Amino acid sequence: MVLDLLLVMTLGFLGSFGHCVAMCGPLAVAFSLSQQQEKSPKWLHQLGFHSLLNLGRTISYALVGAALGGMGSVLIASGQLAGIGSGLRQAMAILTGLMLIWFGCVQLKPDWIPRLPILHPLSKGIGHQRLTVAMSKLSGESQWWTPALLGGVWGLMPCGFLYAAQIKAAEMGNLWWGAATMLAFGLGTMPMMLGVGVSASRLSVSKRSQLFRLGGWVTLTIGILTLLRTDAMVDYTGHGALLLLMLALIARPISRLWSGLLRYRRALGVGAFVLAIAHTFFRLDHALNWKLDAMGFMLPQHKWGLLAGILALVLITPAALTSFDRLQKGLGKHWRRIHLLSIPALVLAVIHAVMIGSSYLGQLAGSGNNQLRAVSLGIISLGVLLVRSRIVWSGLSLEKFYLPPKSW
Repeated sequence: MVLDLLLVMTLGFLGSFGHCVAMCGPLAVAFSLSQQQEKSPKWLHQLGFHSLLNLGRTISYALVGAALGGMGSVLIASGQLAGIGSGLRQAMAILTGLMLIWFGCVQLKPDWIPRLPILHPLSKGIGHQRLTVAMSKLSGESQWWTPALLGGVWGLMPCGFLYAAQIKAAEMGNLWWGAATMLAFGLGTMPMMLGVGVSASRLSVSKRSQLFRLGGWVTLTIGILTLLRTDAMVDYTGHGALLLLMLALIARPISRLWSGLLRYRRALGVGAFVLAIAHTFFRLDHALNWKLDAMGFMLPQHKWGLLAGILALVLITPAALTSFDRLQKGLGKHWRRIHLLSIPALVLAVIHAVMIGSSYLGQLAGSGNNQLRAVSLGIISLGVLLVRSRIVWSGLSLEKFYLPPKSW
């Protein structure tokens, strides 16, 4: 449940840099311009106004989430949503996953597929007109509580991106968890919407573009995770992170042969970090049930594997947090040193994967087939490290195809 809330909040936060700014940003700016000048400093007045506005919007989300969660609890009681394998729960998960994948693809390639057609009782006609008129009247009021009430009405506006979170709230099957899901989504969108309202988005076009693309990749990833969610998600997320990290590490040296990976290297690296975080929470939730003292009863091999995984996550975290153009320029040569920590992180991640084992990639213990698959993973990882070596390319008389790192 905690992992679900974190994923929903992440979805809201990164999605807000693209979808919410485009759809609701003009509305937030319009509300800002509708306010009369007060004696207090303008920025302070605007901060208070938009804080209440977004608080009202988030509370509105939470109330809708509570209602949807309550409806889900009724369906659970009737057996329609009982268990992960129930037909309705699977259908809701599939619908949510497909919607998120669609939104992610539209965010990454706007001209690739059409926007998702959205049906909403207030999206057109008299209902939408009345809601718009009500919001216009409210924005002209000067009572202190007006922004919160206005935000509450704003939270009822039709939004396709919001629907995915609402379906997730209904799937929770509990009034309080449904409210918490929508509250997490609202809190995720709040920083950007608050910033747009107060400063009309002071983020540079370049940085917002980076976050917009990153939001698309995260939305796409969460959609895929939603579709594939089973007990094997612990393995899927871990090996997915490993795969993305490998692709990110070979993107630069092979770019003269294939430039596609280099174009998305940053997204691959950050995607590996996001999946590693998801893998960590899945491990805590499914394997340990959030009982850290249970690690004391693990086999020594698994303990060492777990430690290797923790160290790998620690090493790639600085690289993920500095994956912005401004930080790259500001850190200079230190930026590359930080990102080179991804190499020992890969080694530790492979050790973690092999020692912990999985149902399909094998493990050290068990049959010869299992051991062979585990060793194959190690060989592939060694191949990644060799591809990064200029000496290897030179020894094979292929140095002209090798792209060296930038010199600072």
